[in-house]
Order: sequence, then structure tokens, then C-alpha cells
Amino acid sequence: MEDKIVLVTGSTDGIGKQTALELANQGATVLLHGRHPKRLIDTMKELYAKHRHAKLDIFHADLSSLNAIRKMVVDLEQKYPRLDVIINNAGVFMKTRELSHDGYEMTFAVNHLAHFFLTHLCMPLLRKSTAARVITVSSIAHMRATLDFENLQGEKKFDGYDAYSRSKLANVLFAVELAERLKASHITSNTLHPGVIATKLLAAGFAIKGASLEEGAETSVYLALSPEVASVSGKYFAKKRPQPYNPIVDNVEIRKRFWEHSCRLVGISEF
Repeated sequence: MEDKIVLVTGSTDGIGKQTALELANQGATVLLHGRHPKRLIDTMKELYAKHRHAKLDIFHADLSSLNAIRKMVVDLEQKYPRLDVIINNAGVFMKTRELSHDGYEMTFAVNHLAHFFLTHLCMPLLRKSTAARVITVSSIAHMRATLDFENLQGEKKFDGYDAYSRSKLANVLFAVELAERLKASHITSNTLHPGVIATKLLAAGFAIKGASLEEGAETSVYLALSPEVASVSGKYFAKKRPQPYNPIVDNVEIRKRFWEHSCRLVGISEF
């Protein structure tokens, strides 16, 4: 795995940081992403202290800003010839309705639109890999979500849990539709539930105890590096095994409509 270049969003804390550490331990070049430059530097120092020969780099972007994401990808393209894996890990839980830099509801913007846009912009780098993987961290919460196109961003009614679960459903819709659209390519797309893990997000949104970060990172690392899933695409995993997802995701027309809606929101015509 020593030649793999892996980007992990939201890697200055929680599951993302643990995922980055475990990928580095397996020899991958890990590109750390975070919103705060100082926390990125501190995270890199912390990971070096745990693995002195780790291959790390840092990239800064506020995922609530499409322009910041665009600038980060320009930096990526200038420094790296390809990208083998992207782990769309970053996420937020908002108790009140707030808007992003671009005027979108924050949960929807960060948890879905940011990764949709980032993956689109990284596609040229992914295509330069001989076997690339896109991994999107969802949640079992997506099973309880509904999809009202008139209330995707809490325009009519906002509830923090509803917004979060809907953004996690968006992750699965995106991952499965991306897999369909990339069938003829060498790029796979899968999504996962990391488990109920003790993170700041869990504390903010659910006030319950969670499992270890090691358990939370396990499936992401497996999907990123394991040869067992090299040709697997369009699946939803938990504990390293494919699991059923929300039946809404199997509706091809809904997936297509949601994909096209996401394209319009981020200002692109197609992947």
C-alpha cells in the first residue's frame, strides 16, 4: 500500500484523524484536510509522534465554501500527479438552521454538497490512478430519512436530526449513483456506516456513549486499502460487510433527480 495517495476530509479530529493514522501506519501517503490551519499542523505533529516515518501532507479548506474547496483542489493538482483514494469523512450536526458561505443550509452543505463538489473536482486526479476509490462516510441514521425535494435544506421546517439523517441519505444516494456512472471506469464508489462512535459530533447531536475511534475507522480503512473490495462498487458497508441501505436509494429516478439538483447547486453541468 506504500504507493497509495489518500485524501481524508475532516482528519483533524475523531474518526478522520484515526483513519489517517491507520492509513499512514499501512504505508499510504495521507493528505490531511481540515478547516483550521493550526489544528492541521498540530494533527500532523501528533501523527508523526505516533509514526515517525509517516508520509503526510496538509490541505486547508472550509467545506462550507465552494470557493475554498476549489482552491484546495488547485493546490492538490499542483503537488500530486494523481489521487488513489478520497475518503469523504468530514461531517457536522447543527441544532439550529445556519447557512453556509454560499447560502445553503450548513448540514446539507458540509455533509453532502462539499463532498459532491470535491469529488467532482478531484475526478481528473482520480482518473490518473490505475485503480481509484471514492469512499463516503454516511450513517445508519440515513435509514430513517425521507426525501422531500421542497425541504432538502429545511426551507419549510428544520430539525437538527432530520437535517443530519437527510444529509446521510444524500451520501448514500451520491455514492450509489456515482458508482453507476463510473461503471465503465477503474474508479469505485462505496459508502459506509462507521458505527456509533465517541466523537464530538455524537456528543453534539445525540448525547449517548459511543464505541472507540479504532472501531470507527475500521471500515473506512478497509474500503480504502483492502484488495477484497478492489472491484466492489455501489455498496453500503458496516463492520466491513455490505448491508442493506434505505430503499429510497434504489429508485433510479430519485437518484437521478437528486444528482442533477446537486449539480445545479454547486454550479456544474456533469461529472
